[in-house]
Amino acid sequence: MANNNHAESSIYLCAPINALVEGIYEEHIRLSEIKRHGDFGVGTFHDLNGEMIMLDGEIYRITSDGRVSVAKDEDLTPFACVTFFKPHSTYKIDTGLDYGGFIDFINGCFPSPNLFYGVRFKGVSNYVKTRVVPRTKNHRPLVEVAEQQPTFEFQEIEGTVAGFFTPSFMASLNVPGLHLHFLSSDLRHGGHLLDCRPGEGELSIQYISKMELSLPMSRDYLTHDFTRDARADLEKAES
Repeated sequence: MANNNHAESSIYLCAPINALVEGIYEEHIRLSEIKRHGDFGVGTFHDLNGEMIMLDGEIYRITSDGRVSVAKDEDLTPFACVTFFKPHSTYKIDTGLDYGGFIDFINGCFPSPNLFYGVRFKGVSNYVKTRVVPRTKNHRPLVEVAEQQPTFEFQEIEGTVAGFFTPSFMASLNVPGLHLHFLSSDLRHGGHLLDCRPGEGELSIQYISKMELSLPMSRDYLTHDFTRDARADLEKAES
């Protein structure tokens, strides 16, 4: 159900996603800076050391051994995407959906494919599958790293799916389409979402019509040639 609070909101990117795809994993952006721009979001950490999910202002790190910890303000990130989450509409999900049905349900809540959206599902899922890219050295292509990512599967688990929808024409700045991470309610499991069969819960959607982008000032970023079309690599790494 939609509410009447359509206050304009903004999404913040601390770097374009293409920098990550090209193997630039060592931007020295502190999480304290990320928190100035939002209380909800997704991303990664220095040297790809963990998947990031931010909920209610707290940033969590899920590492490739499956462990979850609270990240410190002085920890560093090469890429994060955040907003102050204030949903404009909420929907109840009370029937089992497969992953395709879940994605279709979410996409059906968007009035246009040409805006950003914040997406949060809180509830019980019959099945969840996640992955976490392993820590790696700077400059190693993301698509190569993703081939070695461990995956995790959970049954009948309560938690939060969180992330964003990005318009396709913004593919060099953020993951196009839906980019979702998961964190269990007991803070023990999570990762980048690969599959989800939700049971009962609430889906919240935020409409986002403004974007703030920071461009890194590191040598790696300033000297890199970004003319290559990296969309195919990004799609493969995210799948």
